[in-house]
Amino acid sequence: MISDRITDIIVMGGSGRMGGTLVRLAQSDPELNLKAVIARSERLTELENLDCLVSADLDEVLPQSPRAVVVEFTSPEATLEHVAICKRHGNPIVIGTTGMKPAQLAVVQEAATRVPILLAPNMSVGVNVLLKVLPMLVQMLGPAYDMEMMEIHHNRKKDAPSGTALKLAECMAQARGWVYDEVKKHSRDGIIGERSEKELGVMALRGGDVVGDHTAYFFGPGERIEVTHRAHSRETFAQGALRAAKWLAKMDPERLYGMGDLF
Repeated sequence: MISDRITDIIVMGGSGRMGGTLVRLAQSDPELNLKAVIARSERLTELENLDCLVSADLDEVLPQSPRAVVVEFTSPEATLEHVAICKRHGNPIVIGTTGMKPAQLAVVQEAATRVPILLAPNMSVGVNVLLKVLPMLVQMLGPAYDMEMMEIHHNRKKDAPSGTALKLAECMAQARGWVYDEVKKHSRDGIIGERSEKELGVMALRGGDVVGDHTAYFFGPGERIEVTHRAHSRETFAQGALRAAKWLAKMDPERLYGMGDLF
């Protein structure tokens, strides 16, 4: 543990939509110091007005920013590069990237024993509360209720189903005593026959500029329960990530942390 202080942060992809939101919110937070912003070299001119380090090279910036927390929402491949750099320099990193494969996740988990790392597919407080509430619904309703998950995101999202939908569906499956990979249905097409009792569908819709909607369905005899979380702004995720950065700055490397550890 280190003593309480203002937290230095480094934002990856500062010229992007989420990165720009993180930069703006960090600048207005008295508990944060925006130490540096990283962006692709061709977009650095867009960030010239920032009162901090601006670079295309995280490896170059970290020696000038000991213990600064890196915050990133990028791609699985880029995330692994950033994790390796942070491990080399000893900087904590908050990861909001989704779509990571098991082998990629294993690399992050190993690095978390060397530097503090927090990874969450969704940084919002509401979604993380749902992860606590949905298992209770599953257990209280019982096996007579079929469970499904649907998510909607903007037309530029690259992975499907969303990491949040997968996490929510996994917690529902576990609450029923199922192994998620054995019961998941990520698509249905053609003459597939009746729905089995032991399956959990997760469906993805894409369109427009939807920030993120997730609905858990419980279909029972004579009734249906729907639990929906709608994100109205990327600020929801950015605020959660910055809150996580403040927390992670005080932590030692031990294991891969999640948003649940904050709560």
